[in-house]
Amino acid sequence: MSAADGSDAGDAGDDPIGYFIEDMELHGKSRRTRAEYGRVLRRFEAFLADPSRGPGGGSIAPAAASHRDCMAFVHALRRDPDLADSTTATYAAYLHRFFAYMTQVGAFDANPMALVMEELDERIDTDPTRREISVPQMRSFVAEIAHPLERALIVALLKTGMRVGELCNLDLRDVALSRNLGGVATDTRAQLDGRPDSLFVASEPAVDESYNGEERTASNKRKRGTVVPVDDELAETLLRWLAIRPDAASPADPLFVGTGSGWGERLTPEQVGRVVRSHAEEAGWYEPGAGAAENVTPHYFRHFFTTHLRDRTGDRGVVKYLRGDVGDDIIDTYTHNWGDNVRETYERHIYSLFNEDAGARRVGST
Repeated sequence: MSAADGSDAGDAGDDPIGYFIEDMELHGKSRRTRAEYGRVLRRFEAFLADPSRGPGGGSIAPAAASHRDCMAFVHALRRDPDLADSTTATYAAYLHRFFAYMTQVGAFDANPMALVMEELDERIDTDPTRREISVPQMRSFVAEIAHPLERALIVALLKTGMRVGELCNLDLRDVALSRNLGGVATDTRAQLDGRPDSLFVASEPAVDESYNGEERTASNKRKRGTVVPVDDELAETLLRWLAIRPDAASPADPLFVGTGSGWGERLTPEQVGRVVRSHAEEAGWYEPGAGAAENVTPHYFRHFFTTHLRDRTGDRGVVKYLRGDVGDDIIDTYTHNWGDNVRETYERHIYSLFNEDAGARRVGST
């Protein structure tokens, strides 16, 4: 974005964040992107407004923030146990772009994040070396999870490589199985027609926006919707969960809902994170403050999926398709020949989490 679009920096007024988000819309940024920036920038604004948190001991506006204020905010992010270092780096980049733009259009005098970003490059590893866990070790880990919901959450993450927000945003219409869904009636999406035993992970859901009749608490970050195969093991796990799943409180009919205090309500990424953390702690795979290099979190399962499936297939394209990391030109190649390029490759190589054999069979096979 640039000042050459005719934007009047004087319109920034008392809400520079709102001004920035509006300009993002004018520059064609998606609602999901604007929502992500808005959430992080409002968190920064709230941090500055709290006199007990900033280094200066007072309440200030974003326009008055110094590099020390920005560094204090980033330090607070790094202490958040629910944020990986890579996520902290992403949030810092959002803040940097905000200040750079506001400086460029003349609303702010300087970009205090410029110096902070130089320091972050040295202090934050955005692609940390993670704990190495073998398939047999992960198989033993899964075997200890008895609760049908908790088992379904973790097996789904391990078998699909989807993000935790994408998992939480799944609705029953996003599931197509050959077997009966435990008496649960579903009208699946058109994208799943002719593709039984699969899940559809959409790209549209965004934080605080209504999708399929429900305001969402998480964003999907896919470049485009993706059809992901379901093997026997994931199908069995989902069926066991659906057999005891409470009626959903939302008309969107979420796939994963609470069985405790939030009975029937869509699970949030924070709730899934607590489930994973609890089991990881029991396995000795989580230590508060240890960071992404040591701790097993929902995002670790995406790393596990990517590493092991890529090593088994030798096909980075299929793995990137399943992760939702590719653009329209590449994804169309796999979508048009989904059965050969995606399903067959996946079924041949996906690791088993229940048995000793190397692969997991297709649903309904012998």
